Amino acid sequence: MPISLEQAWDFFSDPKNLKTITPDKMGFKITNDLEGRKMYPGQLITYKVSPILGIPMTWVTEITQVSDQKYFVDEQRFGPYSMWHHTHFFEEVEGGTMCTDEVYYKVPLGFLGSIANSVMVKAQLEQIFSYREKKLKELFG
Repeated sequence: MPISLEQAWDFFSDPKNLKTITPDKMGFKITNDLEGRKMYPGQLITYKVSPILGIPMTWVTEITQVSDQKYFVDEQRFGPYSMWHHTHFFEEVEGGTMCTDEVYYKVPLGFLGSIANSVMVKAQLEQIFSYREKKLKELFG
C-alpha cells in the first residue's frame, strides 16, 4: 500500500476497520464494544457473519500476539472453522508498506468438510482477500 508503516499499522490495529474491508454480502457485524480500543494480546472480538446462504453465525476471535508495526495474530475461539490462525505481517518497502496475510484453517465435518472446502470455502476465502486488496487500493491507492 502506498502509505507509511505507521499509517498501515494504525488502520489495521483498529478492529472496527475490519468491517470496512469485508464484503457486504458476508453480513459482517462486530457485536462487542470496541469503541476507542486498539488491538492488544488477549482481546476478544465477537462478530456475526453470514457466509452461507445468508444464515447468521457467531464468530469469536482472540488477538493472541501483537508485535508493534510488525505483525499480529488472530485465532478463532468459536465459529465456523475447526481451526483458524491468521497472521498479518507488515513490512516497510520502497513506496509504502507491504501487508501480507498468512492463514491456516481447517473446516469441520471431516470428509464432508474437505469436500465443502474444495467446492466452496477455499474459493470464498480467496474472494474475501481479493476484495480486501481491492478495497485497500481504493482507500489508500
